[in-house]
Amino acid sequence: MSKMKLITAAIVSASALASQAALAYEAGDVFVRGGVAQTDTGSGNGNVGGADLNVQSARGFTYGAGYLFSDKVGVELNSSEKFEHDLSAAGASAGSVDRLPVNLLVNYYPLGGLDSKVQPYVGVGLNYTRFSSEPTGFSIDESYGAIGQAGVDLAVTENIMLNGYVSYADVNSDINLDGAGRVGEVDIEPVTVGGGITYRF
Repeated sequence: MSKMKLITAAIVSASALASQAALAYEAGDVFVRGGVAQTDTGSGNGNVGGADLNVQSARGFTYGAGYLFSDKVGVELNSSEKFEHDLSAAGASAGSVDRLPVNLLVNYYPLGGLDSKVQPYVGVGLNYTRFSSEPTGFSIDESYGAIGQAGVDLAVTENIMLNGYVSYADVNSDINLDGAGRVGEVDIEPVTVGGGITYRF
């Protein structure tokens, strides 16, 4: 059974246990999150040496932390382990690359301040992406772009919640060949779907 299927089963099971649990997000709350995410890079991911580039989807562990300035508005910093993406160009394998995203978002909680076992949120912010372990002879620049997310916390206890979210980021970087300069670009818009646990202090 895949990690995402296990997360889905856990959420369904915990939903039955959480019928009596409720929480109210309040100013000053601090939380940490951890889980697993699947990131879908779609198709048409740029080019290299005149050939179309394809960046395969990947999966990895995620983590983050946040703080609420008010009942409804807070900030979140999140990241993940390096996502290892297989690459192909002109239909042939071109090795792989590691992608490390770091996201800083401002979140809005429409039910903040209200007792509810379901606490949805939406957020917008800045994505920083660093690439590493590129194919020999190549390097990919860092990327800065926009990111948006939507998610929900489901209370299991007053401090423990199940979390699920989806995010969309804009990632665009130059591909460089040693001694030859720029030879293409990575242009991906990863859609990431994740789930895990939120712990509120």
